[in-house]
Amino acid sequence: MKEREQTVPPGTIITIDGPSASGKSSVAQRVAAAIGVPYVSSGLLYRGATYQVQRYRVNPEDEAAILATLEAHPIQLLPRPEGNRLLAEGQDITEQLHTREVDAMVSAVSKHKRVRQYVYQRLRELSPPFVVEGRDMGSTVFPDATRKFYLTARPEVRALRRVPERNAEYETVLQEILRRDQADRAQLTPAPDAVLVDTSEMGIDDVVRTILERIPY
Repeated sequence: MKEREQTVPPGTIITIDGPSASGKSSVAQRVAAAIGVPYVSSGLLYRGATYQVQRYRVNPEDEAAILATLEAHPIQLLPRPEGNRLLAEGQDITEQLHTREVDAMVSAVSKHKRVRQYVYQRLRELSPPFVVEGRDMGSTVFPDATRKFYLTARPEVRALRRVPERNAEYETVLQEILRRDQADRAQLTPAPDAVLVDTSEMGIDDVVRTILERIPY
């Protein structure tokens, strides 16, 4: 899709929320590129926190221990034109974050209120304009966002999309997605003013076009 030549107001924040494998990351990157602003992946921060929990053998049920670990071994999100990078103690660990091991634990880590507050603070430190994707971005982290979108799709469709990204069978991936949906249910409520987009029968170009049509610049 051809990028549009335009000027986005400095304080613009566009949120794209949705469950696991709903397409929000790919769509957010395309939308951000089309309007010429950075793309922000909130999920990488949760994955980075989970990586540190695994790395330092912290009990994922121990909220205080997780926070202490993150304070002692901080993580940093770097939105880049070519994609987001996640640093842990200055080391780029981005390529190690999309594994089944991280998938299996990230909900247990992110369910803790103070862990979410830690991630929210890292996100709020970023300077807009940007497009940010994740869970509860429009409802909680950026309630005054300029535009809010919520992508969804049937679990079976989301599983098919994720199979090529994971070294696992379809049924295994489907069950992991259903488990994630259940574990993340508290963070999966759309903002009241979000535009809902069911991507089950849509290609990425169609989804991106649908969103761009609702962004006025």
